[in-house]
Amino acid sequence: MKALLSKAPGGPETLELTEAADPVPGTGQVVVRVRACAINYPDVLIIEDRYQFKPPRPFAPGGEIAGIVESVGAGVTAVRPGDRVIAMVGHNGLAERVAVDAARLYPLPDGRSFAEGAALLLTYATTIHALLDRGRLAAGQRLLVLGAAGGVGLAAIELGKAFGATVVAAVSSEAKAAAARDAGADETIVYDRAPFDKDQSKALAERFKAAGGKTGFDVIYDPVGGDYAEPALRAIGWEGRYLVVGFPAGIPKLRLNLTLLKSCDVCGVFWGAFAARDPKGNAAHVDHLFRLWEEGRIAPRVTETYPLARGGEAIAKVSARAAIGKLVVEIDS
Repeated sequence: MKALLSKAPGGPETLELTEAADPVPGTGQVVVRVRACAINYPDVLIIEDRYQFKPPRPFAPGGEIAGIVESVGAGVTAVRPGDRVIAMVGHNGLAERVAVDAARLYPLPDGRSFAEGAALLLTYATTIHALLDRGRLAAGQRLLVLGAAGGVGLAAIELGKAFGATVVAAVSSEAKAAAARDAGADETIVYDRAPFDKDQSKALAERFKAAGGKTGFDVIYDPVGGDYAEPALRAIGWEGRYLVVGFPAGIPKLRLNLTLLKSCDVCGVFWGAFAARDPKGNAAHVDHLFRLWEEGRIAPRVTETYPLARGGEAIAKVSARAAIGKLVVEIDS
């Protein structure tokens, strides 16, 4: 089979499209013929050896796939060859086939494309866990979303609106603001690109405070980090929840006196660990997502597709924070 392999640490330009051995399903596993693989920020980190998990090389990046079950291993009864499925595989998704535990599979609904299916789980499951479990978001509350035009950002807008919040979306361009409004944002803020000096940081904080109103934001969803974090934290309300989701702009250092003054919580969001520790809770969230998807209240926004040979280009665009919505690599059957 063909696979886009990482053979040494480095950027997307180091990936090699080459032949690899076909996977064989072990006990409790299936082999999926991959038809689509969504690109996410962890794909940037994993090939540079900067992610929490470091798989042995060679491996293919790509943790979120949709495809067709091709073969099943011993003990697998819930799915069979020919079933359309989606799954989180961690890595090895940028290949024609991948072996995955059958317990990780979800059926791809009829009428949904493989590209849509590949773009659902990571962003929306991360976000529903963040907003409900960590952020305790409730109807009528105010939600600030940073990096709001990326995959998780748009998911946060849609889910925030589905849960009855007023959503303010912060982005880095007018094109991204348009995407955020299309996803349902009530208000948008276009901020400059970091790094910020002291005056720029203060000015951004004032813009966030104005958008938060007299009581500030109840929940702040931050998948960006860097110099954007402190200005956002300064706009949080009393007993608000600041959700730490990711750091493409760098790992910030927050002033803890700000948390004392607002009696607020800074909450880490590690969906992968949550799903492993509480599979029943995660399954309930995924069921909730499928219902919202069926109702049309959420919809993965696939804005660009790439062939397997150009998968590195998609990873590079995500790395540059230039993507709007989800980028998906489509793999021919």
